[in-house]
Amino acid sequence: MPNRLAASTSPYLQQHRDNPVDWREWGEDAFAEARRRNVPVLLSVGYAACHWCHVMAHESFEDDYTANMMNESFVCVKVDREERPDVDAVYMEATQAMTGSGGWPMTCFLTPKGEPFFCGTYFPQIPFRRLLSSVTRAWEGDREKVLAGGADIVRQLHEHFGGPRTAGHAPSAELLDAGIEALGRTYDGRLGGFGSAPKFPPSSVLEFLLRAHARTGNTAALAMVERTCEAMARGGIYDQLGGGFARYSVDASWIVPHFEKMLYDNGLLLRDYLHLWRQTGSALAARVVRETAEFLLRDLRTAEGGFASALDADTIDDAGHGVEGLTYVWTPQQLVEVLGEDDGGWAARLFDVTADGTFEHGTSVLQLLIDPIDPERLASVRARLFAARAQRSQPSRDDKVVAAWNGLAVAALVEAGALFDEPAWVEAAVRAAELVRDRHLVDGRLRRASRDGVVGVPAGVLEDYGAVAAAWLAVHQVTGDLSWLTAAEGLLEVALTRFPDGSGGFYDTADDAEALVRRPQDVMDGATPSGSSLVCGALLTYAALTGSRRHREAAETAIAKVAPLFRENVRFAGEAAAVAEAMLAGPAEVAVVGRPDLVRLARLGTSPGAVVVTAGPLTEDRPDAAVYVCRHFACERPLTDAAEVRERLAVRLPA
Repeated sequence: MPNRLAASTSPYLQQHRDNPVDWREWGEDAFAEARRRNVPVLLSVGYAACHWCHVMAHESFEDDYTANMMNESFVCVKVDREERPDVDAVYMEATQAMTGSGGWPMTCFLTPKGEPFFCGTYFPQIPFRRLLSSVTRAWEGDREKVLAGGADIVRQLHEHFGGPRTAGHAPSAELLDAGIEALGRTYDGRLGGFGSAPKFPPSSVLEFLLRAHARTGNTAALAMVERTCEAMARGGIYDQLGGGFARYSVDASWIVPHFEKMLYDNGLLLRDYLHLWRQTGSALAARVVRETAEFLLRDLRTAEGGFASALDADTIDDAGHGVEGLTYVWTPQQLVEVLGEDDGGWAARLFDVTADGTFEHGTSVLQLLIDPIDPERLASVRARLFAARAQRSQPSRDDKVVAAWNGLAVAALVEAGALFDEPAWVEAAVRAAELVRDRHLVDGRLRRASRDGVVGVPAGVLEDYGAVAAAWLAVHQVTGDLSWLTAAEGLLEVALTRFPDGSGGFYDTADDAEALVRRPQDVMDGATPSGSSLVCGALLTYAALTGSRRHREAAETAIAKVAPLFRENVRFAGEAAAVAEAMLAGPAEVAVVGRPDLVRLARLGTSPGAVVVTAGPLTEDRPDAAVYVCRHFACERPLTDAAEVRERLAVRLPA
């Protein structure tokens, strides 16, 4: 008998619809029931592609005895962190404060007011049962102490995280250069990336370093990008057969991935490799751009034209169990069975598939540590292995469309399509942008997610407004369609009026959003850019396209509040630093009037954050067919010679 999650639009919550746990979705009804029964709320937060979420579900949530313990003593609430990033953010702060770390599944015990009094992550079945018993005894035996503890935790969270950030200073070249030096101190010069295992793709940091190199010519900045991008592209974190990146590497060498593939990673990394190719002409970067773009269209595109959130880490085996990485790993014998003795042995050596294995149970994750001298043989081998892999059981797909993540993918894909002369990529990006505009925009406000074309209830958060506005501005630049400029303006107006914190920064939720125990505000850039950084980037781009001083000043003020992080902690403010690089560069405003032969050349320019348009305010009242390079709408003399355009825009590739 399905539980209350059966009506949910979230694929993650649907995964739990048949649990014996009496799950409820997040909402006032759940807390009203907790008050009525006078019991705590057990909050479990995860997402559809999460391996350890599946493990805990199988061990505990599918177990009748454990479920009865949960149902008898708690109101149980399931949250998809991808649909409700605000709920996730607030209770992740509490979890990290209590335990020193975080992750998913996240398990929190709350008072009927929503105040957390105990938090953790994954618990095996027996320890989880003991925890349930301990919390129940504490609640029944010393409730006042538990309630006081929850209130105190909320107070401490407000003191530590609450309140506006103090004003900073406008980011300077010196501050950003110091950030490059700081990154060098944590950079892994042998293996690429920053820090030790596990290693996550440092997407925003790579974009910052590329922009910093364009400004300064700093060879160390470029070297960090080139080594990291090559190591990831050749390692197991990258799908050597189908393209696309996994979420992170469990080891420092990028060999063994956590196999889930997230839309946001692939959108951001598509941007990074595209910009690396634009600066250096790297053939490896060009290959990754093509394969990642095709992965997005082949594996993540939905029937409605949007992009699905993720592919699962696990694959269901013949016994009905979820096995991490089952679709992707190989043994030498399996290679021979598909390719024959000769090509199978060659492929084993090329992809580093060994008898001992690099993963579990003697299997190996494919790597491509060197390019073979016979690319045609490689293409044949890859095609045959990919076809054979397609016959295996495949990981499930979380097919909800998240506004922000679609924004990241659209912005990268439409630019890649323009630079690689791939109209199908541009068309796919525009279609996804249309889906978000037509389905997610309700009464002028964004909704967070949709599925099967049906929009969900959760409101959009700051990152949705920033990423989608930036995407629509990118679509405008490539297509020349002014309606996208107008649509982006509407989103930015909501951001400027509904999300301000009163001191120049932004909250992550709107002023009329559901009230939580704390209004979330996180300016740090991690696996995804912060909402603040995304909105600032969109504000700056819009200002460059229209000349709006209001939008530029809003971006400058918000970035200034984060700028102190650049000196020592730019690793956690990479997107903000990339926006700051664009501010220092102007950014350049390039209007191409009546010269379609020079449009692509203008787009190949490497000036940080440059905008390139063929229609709109920048092109008005310019009678001569030429390229106009402007800054704050003050333009230099028109350029009509391709060589001059190449030199002025620092184009490093042939036209």
